Amino acid sequence: MHTSNKIFDDLSKLMTNAMGIAQGAKTEAETAMKGWIDRWMAERNFVTREEFDAVRAMAVKAREENEALKARIAALEAAAAARPAAPRRSSKSGPKAPKA
Repeated sequence: MHTSNKIFDDLSKLMTNAMGIAQGAKTEAETAMKGWIDRWMAERNFVTREEFDAVRAMAVKAREENEALKARIAALEAAAAARPAAPRRSSKSGPKAPKA
C-alpha cells in the first residue's frame, strides 16, 4: 500500500513491524511458559496420559476377571448345594469297634 503521504507510509511500516515484534514476543513467551510448566510437572512426578491409560486398562481387566470369578464361585456353590451331602470321614483315630 503506497499513499502520497510519507508520514502514513512510515506509520504503516512502524505498525507492521510492531505487530511482527509482538507476535515474536508472544511465541517466545508461550515457549518459555510451556518449558516452565513441563519442568514443574516433571518435578511433581505426575503420570503421563499413556501411563494413566495403561493402569486404567489393567484395572478394568481386573474388575472383569473378578466378576467372572464371582460368577464361577456362585455356580460351584450352587452345584455343591444341589448334590446330596456325603458322610464325612474323620481323619482322627478314635475307638475302633471290635471285630466279630
